[in-house]
Amino acid sequence: MSDELNETGPIDYIVVEFPGSRMTGEGLPLLVDLVDRGIIRILDLVFVRKETDGSVTGIELADLTGDGQLDLAVFEGVSSGLLDEDDLAQAGAVLEAGSSAGILVYENAWAGPFAAALRRSGARLVADGRIPVQAVLASLEAAEGNDGG
Repeated sequence: MSDELNETGPIDYIVVEFPGSRMTGEGLPLLVDLVDRGIIRILDLVFVRKETDGSVTGIELADLTGDGQLDLAVFEGVSSGLLDEDDLAQAGAVLEAGSSAGILVYENAWAGPFAAALRRSGARLVADGRIPVQAVLASLEAAEGNDGG
């Protein structure tokens, strides 16, 4: 295994829907900041739109918000080849008609050295998962209610 691959952190994906295809671009500077600080490495970034007939089409990355500025020019052409047409169709299947989505595949670069150290010591990942933010918020609200706070 090459040293670069051995130092790779966990790879995740997210599909973020923009109902009615309304994209403000507010999150873009934050995404760029995560990359600039080496927290994540973007492997794939694709935008799609689900048409009213149910078909899914790609959207150019250049000017997503329609304000004349190249919102994602820094990510133009970012593609590892991990996403294929089937992946785009699966992402499109969960979208409402008339909505758009960003599909992001990223490496958790911050975790690469930690994961490599664990592998070198013989450790292996046997389970992982993610707790939805809504579940955490509901749990915190319930705990506050039980504390009388």
